[in-house]
This record gives sequence, C-alpha cells and structure tokens, in this order.
Amino acid sequence: MFIHLSQLCGYLIPVLGWIVPIAIWFLKKDLSPKIDAHGTIVLNWILSELIYGMIFFLLSFILIGWPLLILLAGLSFVYPLIGAAKASQGDIWKYPGSLNIIKLQAQTAE
Repeated sequence: MFIHLSQLCGYLIPVLGWIVPIAIWFLKKDLSPKIDAHGTIVLNWILSELIYGMIFFLLSFILIGWPLLILLAGLSFVYPLIGAAKASQGDIWKYPGSLNIIKLQAQTAE
C-alpha cells in the first residue's frame, strides 16, 4: 500500500515521487511476492508516466499535448490512491494505460 502512496511524495519534492517507491520496492521486494508485484506495477506506471510525459510535452508544441499533460497529471494523482485502496484489500490492481515494461511474476499476477 505504501509503495502506491509514496508516489504522492512527488507533490512535495518533484523527483521524490519516483525515487521513494522504487527504493521501497528495491528494499522490500524479496519479503513477499505481493510486495514485488505492487512494486513492479508502480515501476511500470512510473516508466509509462515518463514516456507519456515526454510524448505529450512534444505534442504540446502543436497544442494537442496540453490537455493530455493535464490528464496525465490527474491520473498520476488518482491511480496511486486507487492502487493503495486495492492493496489494503489484498488485491493487485494494474494501472490502466500502464505499459508492461517489467513483467509480473506469474504467481503474483493472479
């Protein structure tokens, strides 16, 4: 649950929202397959967020990227809250639109 919520640290100090969840995942992933799964999901979202952000930034020069950047900022706030709520119920929730860059282990993807 804290892996998801730690992304919101980025609203206090910008890059912290990426560093803290990755650090938590790196330090705790061997304790439980579920922690590893949640960390993988969050890491995939962070990487997706960076890729989408770069693309939308480039599109902002032709004005189409601004609404997409606003949407991405909203999703970057809402998705961690939903992910944390699902994690507190014991569920693993993949963020919609997240690129599957790092694969989940088969036993935790259920």
